[in-house]
Amino acid sequence: MIASLFSRPAWCAIVVCALIAALLPVLNLSFPDGHALHISAYAIALVAKFMCYALAAVALDLVWGYAGILSLGHGVFFALGAYAHGMYLMRAIGRDGVYQSTLPDFMVFLDWKTYPWYWAMTDNFWYCMLLVVAVPGVLAFVFGYFAFRSRIKGVYFSIITQAMTFAFMLLFFRNNTGFGGNNGFTDFKRILGYSLTAPGTRAVLYLITLVILLAVLVLCRAIVRSKLGRVLQAVRDAESRLMFIGYDPLWFKLFVWTLSAVLCGIAGALYVPQVGIINPSEMSPANSIEMVIWAAVGGRGTLLGPIIGAFTVNGLKSWFTAAFPELWLYALGLLFILVTLFMQTGVLGLFAKWKKTPEDA
Repeated sequence: MIASLFSRPAWCAIVVCALIAALLPVLNLSFPDGHALHISAYAIALVAKFMCYALAAVALDLVWGYAGILSLGHGVFFALGAYAHGMYLMRAIGRDGVYQSTLPDFMVFLDWKTYPWYWAMTDNFWYCMLLVVAVPGVLAFVFGYFAFRSRIKGVYFSIITQAMTFAFMLLFFRNNTGFGGNNGFTDFKRILGYSLTAPGTRAVLYLITLVILLAVLVLCRAIVRSKLGRVLQAVRDAESRLMFIGYDPLWFKLFVWTLSAVLCGIAGALYVPQVGIINPSEMSPANSIEMVIWAAVGGRGTLLGPIIGAFTVNGLKSWFTAAFPELWLYALGLLFILVTLFMQTGVLGLFAKWKKTPEDA
């Protein structure tokens, strides 16, 4: 059954790319600086960050590409997962902060005396992992229930998702919410007792991210190839006809929307220890729109395409922000326009057309 999820060439490409990706941290640990086969720690961190973005892009593609639900607010789920893990990482700093207090530095600076109630038990790693899944999931379920039950869809749904992430961004910018205000969480020291700056720890985090990305890809592919996936595509293409034959789209949309939010939260949780910071800017509407661009550039409704798109767009972003930082937003806008006008099936769609033989046409 696993073999039937992708074509044989697609499986070969996935396995080869996964093996190459898994080899990078091994080369980083095995060869010293200056050796021809050495991979820098910067490159490892950059690829790890891109894999987190790719995971978020796959989660978005599941709802947009297959159920036709365009979310412009997935950044909030990504950030909530990151904040949930960040609470544990802040507690793990202990007395190694600037003020040598059991409270995080930002709380000492703001004259907090104790942790607020919602920080209870956040010194437990597994409790925070539960929050990583539960917080985005509950928010998505409640938001989705009222939105889908009210038959809000199309551009109206997209607008209110953007309003939601903007509202959360403003909330988290406030110092009195207990999440670090503008600066958010940073200066992490360790995870489960291991130093976050140690090459071995970073390699393990990198490999965990790779494994989870592959597992999510297979899970989402299994969903879209199942009967559930066909119903989701019917929701996208002919929702009224689906209702006419007796299906209630509410619960199908709610399931895939909540699952997508949970996967996005996991991506955020993997992102924060490897990048070393999470702040409210991750909830900005522009970040959510960038996720849509990753999926569109790679190929909406393909699952593999958003991974390609996340790596392509963020690779360009890294280059532009180093060489021509003032031009990046113009380049991103131009890329989105070109994809919308001339590449509606994305990079993967172009590749499929190129592979199509005259007999297939």
